[in-house]
Amino acid sequence: MTEEHGLVAAYVAGGRGRQLRPVMIPGNGVEVEVRAKSDSHLPFARIELATSRAPWMTEPLPAAAIQWACALTAASLPERNPYPSLYSALDGLLEAICHAPSARGWLAGMVAYEAMVLRELGYGGAKPDMEADLPAQFEAFRALHRPIRDYLLASHARDVMAARVALGERLKRMIE
Repeated sequence: MTEEHGLVAAYVAGGRGRQLRPVMIPGNGVEVEVRAKSDSHLPFARIELATSRAPWMTEPLPAAAIQWACALTAASLPERNPYPSLYSALDGLLEAICHAPSARGWLAGMVAYEAMVLRELGYGGAKPDMEADLPAQFEAFRALHRPIRDYLLASHARDVMAARVALGERLKRMIE
């Protein structure tokens, strides 16, 4: 995802190989050089790691949050439509997940990001109370489950919503 071009699908030669597999982790920031023979062909991309979020992928709660934020973004946004506000919000959310000492530091941001995706794609979505306590933030997170499933991810909800369910289960254990 780029600020100017939105989501851009491309073929990364060796993307599953030993050298590039650590770069292809969801949430990592990469520098990309994209080349296409024509507009109708899938472009080729050469990538280089710019920001690694791999250390947080070993922690269950941050890993689940990063996986969900990236899955939501990739599955719901149309290709090649720029959403500069969503790009900035996603970057801020990923930074918060990686640098906050606990979910208390980023759960409100996750709820705000989900609501923002709903609003940007025309499905409404009220702005959450960022000052609410953790149980209230978790309830706001739970309240967004149905609109995300039914509107944003209606065509492939089962696959992508599994990441959200996993995150919700981890958050529930933390709150109880």
